[in-house]
Amino acid sequence: MSDQHSVVHLLRHGEVHNPEGVLYGRLPGYRLSERGIQMADMAAQALAQHDVAAVIASPMERAQQTADPIARVHGLTVGTESLAIEADNVFEGQRVSVGDGVLRQPRTWKHLWNPFRPSWGEPYEDVAERMRRAVANALEVADGREVVLVSHQLPIWIARLDAEGRRLWHDPRSRQCTLASLTSLAFHGDRLMSISYTEPARDLLPGASPIAPIVVTSSAPDESAPLMVEITPLEAVTNLTITEPEPAPIVEPSEPEPLAVAETAEPEEPRRRRRRSSAVATV
Repeated sequence: MSDQHSVVHLLRHGEVHNPEGVLYGRLPGYRLSERGIQMADMAAQALAQHDVAAVIASPMERAQQTADPIARVHGLTVGTESLAIEADNVFEGQRVSVGDGVLRQPRTWKHLWNPFRPSWGEPYEDVAERMRRAVANALEVADGREVVLVSHQLPIWIARLDAEGRRLWHDPRSRQCTLASLTSLAFHGDRLMSISYTEPARDLLPGASPIAPIVVTSSAPDESAPLMVEITPLEAVTNLTITEPEPAPIVEPSEPEPLAVAETAEPEEPRRRRRRSSAVATV
């Protein structure tokens, strides 16, 4: 592999036309909505001045549509990467929203026993492994330039967690991967140097309708995700230094004043119970 700087942009597809509000997963026939087409155009504008060598997408229609305007801007055709496909899920084609979804039905609870794997879909470890291969394939094509790889929220987020060495199981509501967002992996040769995140279609996010992820947790969602996050270069992580804080001054406590105790009369000696009462109590 060339010892040059290359970038692989992991781009999530735009909003999908989904009037039934189902978890579409790998089901065919789910295309971009009008808003989703605008999101794809905004992503293309954001990448217009980049040195893009290839545009590759998951085989799902929504990913191919999102890739199309980027390819046209750069005079390229869209390639297909099956490794970047959406994660498999047993709830495909069903509503999973809180309150009226399939998760309220006891017959589905057998799939929710292990959120760490997860038990309702493709294991996170498998997703991480195939996304590593997808990124490696894209990096071979980049060869000192940039490649756009269009995928889906879960695969992209798992790829980022894996690249950063973090645990793969997570609260799905905390994923920093909005519609048409870019998670960009910068390499020197085959060594990952940094990760950045941007949201070219941020202005179109209010009112968009992404499918609610399956959540089996009681923790609150992370609502503090910024527009752009620059991750610390990975080679610097092992060189972190920790400065011990100066100890707070010790203040000697003053001698406490003795408590005033009010004098009270001695209680009267309780009267002796009559023998008959004692006998009744032990019956």
